[in-house]
Amino acid sequence: MSPRLSIRNIDSYPRNMDHFENVFSPSRRSGFNTPRSAMEVEPHPMFAEAWESLRRSLVFFRGKPVGTIAALDNSEEELNYDQVFVRDFVPSALAFLMNGEPEIVKNFLVKTLRLQSWEKKVDRFQLGEGVMPASFKVLHDPVRNSDTLIADFGESAIGRVAPVDSGFWWIILLRAYTKSTGDSSLAELPECQKGMRLILTLCLSEGFDTFPTLLCADGCCMIDRRMGVYGYPIEIQALFFMALRCALLLLKQDDQGKDFIERIVKRLHALSYHMRSYFWLDMKQLNDIYRYKTEEYSHTAVNKFNVIPDSIPEWIFDFMPTYGGYFIGNVSPARMDFRWFALGNCVAILSSLATPEQSTAIMDLIESRWEELVGDMPLKVCYPAIEGHEWRIVTGCDPKNTRWSYHNGGSWPVLLWLLTAACIKTGRPQIARRAIELAESRLVKDSWPEYYDGKLGRFIGKQARKFQTWSVAGYLVAKMMLEDPSHLGMISLEEDKQMKPLIKRSASWTF
Repeated sequence: MSPRLSIRNIDSYPRNMDHFENVFSPSRRSGFNTPRSAMEVEPHPMFAEAWESLRRSLVFFRGKPVGTIAALDNSEEELNYDQVFVRDFVPSALAFLMNGEPEIVKNFLVKTLRLQSWEKKVDRFQLGEGVMPASFKVLHDPVRNSDTLIADFGESAIGRVAPVDSGFWWIILLRAYTKSTGDSSLAELPECQKGMRLILTLCLSEGFDTFPTLLCADGCCMIDRRMGVYGYPIEIQALFFMALRCALLLLKQDDQGKDFIERIVKRLHALSYHMRSYFWLDMKQLNDIYRYKTEEYSHTAVNKFNVIPDSIPEWIFDFMPTYGGYFIGNVSPARMDFRWFALGNCVAILSSLATPEQSTAIMDLIESRWEELVGDMPLKVCYPAIEGHEWRIVTGCDPKNTRWSYHNGGSWPVLLWLLTAACIKTGRPQIARRAIELAESRLVKDSWPEYYDGKLGRFIGKQARKFQTWSVAGYLVAKMMLEDPSHLGMISLEEDKQMKPLIKRSASWTF
């Protein structure tokens, strides 16, 4: 008999049903200087159902929980939705940490760390030693009663793209575990220290690039299809920045660690300046770009990337509010991708890549453009959608990424936790509360879809999986974080006073 996927021993894992009643009671604080919510949040009827769904998604390896599968939708072909994805597991991990169940997170961190050490080859070409897997699955042999881990480093993925973000999420989650539990012994293990150094070696290596940002291919992150994010996508740069800051807190001050710490500090200063200067867009900056001169030479050039003003898309002039701003999708020679990407902007706030003024401006933009970015279901993964001839060229005629669907302007409930965290950090919990109420009106009724389609997110995605685990976990994390904002500490970093912003105040910061 051939091995098959095993999601077993679920009933043997302690369900702790009283957690459903007690999770809203005062819990251990996560170390962030935030007060408890002034307005107590009553548990919604779907809260307990969400926990049940999350526990049903648990995957076990040799009797221990090691992650959650991507989706429990048995009505569709599984593809790779029966696997544990590193990026997908993050909101599940945060939910378990907030609920006082850190063991599964520890098991996941250890198992993925061991997978990192595997030899990684794609068509006879060997990947970098520090690459973390995109996903893994557990195969159970009922004859031998044995479990085997099978990892995917991109060699089986659609498009065959290695995940750049997995290593960053792993470091961020290691820091979240350490912050939540107060236990630094896991991070201090030689294996964990080596794992971080291997990841950092990959992304801090010096080459031909003249920018401190990280050059990446299409499909290397949550936008895991061809969507024109090739170059320096905001999502990767924000995660890169956050992972560097987390590594700075986790690396030991030994001979090997000190070298990486010095390199991290230098990169952080360069990266923060670059992102805050060249990726930031508000009304003033848009007007400056609109008046750019081209073919400027020498260090005194204002239009440093030689962006042609005629390349500015028409939609941005109506979309940009008087007060508000955001980090645009991409900046590279002769090209600025003006699209809004939710994950990158939320992580920029949480990592303090965004200055306090910029964080406020991002929230102003979300409020000002609520219909466009939130609509009937939080939250647009990007805005606007690309269509017509541009869609054919950019996506390669991808039938899943038609306009306002999937990664092309689709609405993803998982982003609710990132929006909520950003709202709490910027002192705007009312925005998160409004978004959560929208989600609660539909998610259970629609069986927890992976994503929604349409300009307002009114329709369940045409190829969306049901019972998508990170849709469930994203809701749980948002709900628990809003009730007890101290949980923010495990996923947010306060501003580093040494990295003083070197950019001038702009119109969007004047009230």
